[in-house]
Amino acid sequence: MSRICELTGKGRQVGHNVSHANNKTKRTFLPNLQNVTLLSDALGKGIKMRVSTHGLRTVEHNGGLDNWLLKAGDDKLSASARKVRKEVVKKLAEKAA
Repeated sequence: MSRICELTGKGRQVGHNVSHANNKTKRTFLPNLQNVTLLSDALGKGIKMRVSTHGLRTVEHNGGLDNWLLKAGDDKLSASARKVRKEVVKKLAEKAA
């Protein structure tokens, strides 16, 4: 399983460990991913996702999963998140009609 946030697209970064003698060795910085169940108001159910803690904060800031998915671009979202967004849009269109 890749270490990439399903909502924000945040992934690993590469850098150096720097010793006291200024020796540099390669290392990776991994995002803080959590397995969470986010509640969708439009769908009326929980959706399990692997999300970074930064992603969780932005979802809460935007007022929930549905609002976040409607605002997010396709380039950031994973395939499963795009599928959930499509379901949310469809459900909201049914309610509006």
